[in-house]
Parts: sequence; C-alpha cells; structure tokens
Amino acid sequence: DAGLTAYRAAKKASRHLLPGQKCVVIGSGGLGHIGIQVLRSMCAADIIVVDPSDLSLSLAESCGADALVKADGNEVQKVLELTNGRGAEAVLDFVAERGTTAKGLAMTRDMGSYYVIGYGEDINVSAFEMITTEKNIIGNLVGTWAELTELMELANRGHVHLATQEFSLENANEALQALNGGKVKGRAVLVP
Repeated sequence: DAGLTAYRAAKKASRHLLPGQKCVVIGSGGLGHIGIQVLRSMCAADIIVVDPSDLSLSLAESCGADALVKADGNEVQKVLELTNGRGAEAVLDFVAERGTTAKGLAMTRDMGSYYVIGYGEDINVSAFEMITTEKNIIGNLVGTWAELTELMELANRGHVHLATQEFSLENANEALQALNGGKVKGRAVLVP
C-alpha cells in the first residue's frame, strides 16, 4: 500500500534525524503528505516540503511542514538558503522523476541521506562525487506487516490521516486529468 511505503521511508529517515536538523520532502501529494505526518510524529526535525502544486503545498502545511518551497526551477537554491548553504541531513523523494533525483541529491548535505521512494528516472552520480561527499542513497519498497500495524496505530491516535478526493468511475478520465494537472489534494479515489 502507498501509505505503508511512505511510512517505511519516513521511519527510516526519522531514526537518524535530530531535533533542529533539516529534512526535505519532495512531493506532497498522495504519498508525500503521509510521509510528512509520519516524520512530524516520529522526530523533531524541521520539515521542508518541495512541490510545484500550490494545492499540494497547502496540504503539506496542514500536515505539519515547517517550510514550503515552490518547485519552480529554483528549488535547490531555495532549500540551500533554508539550510544555511549546507543542504538537508535527509531528503525523501516521493517523485523521483522530472529531474527530482539530481535536485534531491543537490539538496542533500555532505554525509546526508537521499531516500528514493518514487520511481521513474535513473540516478546519475559519479563515484568520485559519492566518495568525496559521503552521501547515502537509500532505496525504499513498501514495508512489513509490523510496519503496517505501526502506521495503523498512528492513524488510530490521530497522528496520520489520508487526504482523498473522490471521483466516480464514470469520471475516471477527469481523475487522471486532475492528477496530471496537480489538482488533487492527496490521493484520487475512484468509487462505483
């Protein structure tokens, strides 16, 4: 399940984030908004959210983001400004396409960790850069039954909620257009 995927990634990152450190979340849609809430409930890092959609940034703010960055081509520079030029200790990329992998790595500080959750493009980084920056690239795929139980407990306690927008089956094409246009707040759900 997508919620479990977001939970696992945020749980991995939260283990290494100290209060006041910076965590960037790229993409605050269907997966990312869950990741933001999990991070907020599991650690005291400052959460910076990057997204091109004003609707998704609004959702991120309601989920507990500390700073919002519009993905407009200048997002790397904006994140570096928010992190005193060093980059974030952790970057969680819920998109991993349309150039976010290169940008996500550029937002990651030396010895920081870049978590890949979304998929769609290759990660291109030289061995020399990996050695000299000591950055970690960490993959993420779904989660365990125990982690699903943990996520359900967070939801039961009111720490995580799933934002959805319903579409009828007859309006499936409208749902796809809304998703592609960044006009869905959270996850699109088709109902009979």
